[in-house]
Amino acid sequence: MDTDTQVKQDIAQLRVNGSRLWDSLMELAQIGATPKGGVCRLTLTDLDRQGRDLVTRWAREAGMTVTIDKIGNGFMRRPGRDNSLPPIMTGSHIDTQPTGGKFDGNYGVLAGLEVVRTLNDHGIETEAPIEVAFWTNEEGSRFVPVMMGSGVFAKAFTLEHAYAATDSEGKTVKGELERIGYVGSQEPGDHPIGAYFESHIEQGPVLEDNARTIGVVTGVLGIRWYDCVVTGMEAHAGPTPMALRKDALQAAAQLMQEVVACAHRHPPHGRGTVGMVQVHPNSRNVIPGQVKFSIDLRNATDADCEAMDADIRAVADRISRETGLPIAINLVSSYPAQPFHADCVDAVARAAKALGYSHMPVVSGAGHDAVYMARLAPAGMVFIPCKDGISHNEIEDATPADITAGCNVLMHAMLERARVL
Repeated sequence: MDTDTQVKQDIAQLRVNGSRLWDSLMELAQIGATPKGGVCRLTLTDLDRQGRDLVTRWAREAGMTVTIDKIGNGFMRRPGRDNSLPPIMTGSHIDTQPTGGKFDGNYGVLAGLEVVRTLNDHGIETEAPIEVAFWTNEEGSRFVPVMMGSGVFAKAFTLEHAYAATDSEGKTVKGELERIGYVGSQEPGDHPIGAYFESHIEQGPVLEDNARTIGVVTGVLGIRWYDCVVTGMEAHAGPTPMALRKDALQAAAQLMQEVVACAHRHPPHGRGTVGMVQVHPNSRNVIPGQVKFSIDLRNATDADCEAMDADIRAVADRISRETGLPIAINLVSSYPAQPFHADCVDAVARAAKALGYSHMPVVSGAGHDAVYMARLAPAGMVFIPCKDGISHNEIEDATPADITAGCNVLMHAMLERARVL
């Protein structure tokens, strides 16, 4: 048997240390642990600093070098045989929601670290370097915009814009980065990427519902957010006959139902949600004179999102004509759909198949740092199930077996791009 064949066989048998990965996740989860079993580690707080310090210490113990850029993104690097090549990168974030869980984001960072530890254990060299990134303020629970660090890195918005963001106490991103000691010298984006993979809990119920271990993520849904205002006339609920009312809530209720129907009319990835409703004057015996509510439309391509936009506006026009009430729909935010690179998607699928894990193609309904990385380099994601599809919640949970499986898929997909032979 020649050397190349032996190496290929050795790589095919390579598996991560799932117990070590789990223990690392549980140790990190102690920083900001909540009484209900979750984690509150808001970005750029002292707890965030402690989390960053722990992860970077682990990286250095694994022989990695650590670089921090000016927005506080961290890049932990394992050298390759040819360090002139752009690194094959993985990563996510370690900041959490106020009532967050142990796995959202944290899994993606520590899975990357476990890939490096496993390669070290087996003395495996890659042609290209491997890097593990943690991105600043992915959650956006303390500062906006969300996915701040990766967004600045990808030039979606400026460093100055991010620095100026304030929290509820008026503290700035720049000031808090300086306070916790995580303002680096590297300009965000001055850091090449050969390919980017991100492992993550699904944050939804699809994999669990289909009894699949691995989600091969084909892309992230585009999002359109709207404010809708229906204007009627307040009047006394008793003396005003039904036929003579200008009831804003009744017209709004029709349109809210149509938001859901619109999603059904644009399958398989259409999403339609009304999450916020304000009724004026909100009195028990007054016919509502105005209703303001949110509309959230999502789909897998920008063309599908535009089709849903046209659909809901046409329905609103019809309801307005039928009721005689003005309906205004204003777009307040728009995020384009982000397909992932076919080569990276296929690499994840090949790894899952070779490792014998059940898998299926999925789309992500939530945003991730991989969205911005996909603008810069070939990118893909690996999803694993989370219990009952629950995330952004202290009861967020995943099994050690699935955690290990996702990390194995991540490792083999990365090795395909980083090249061992």
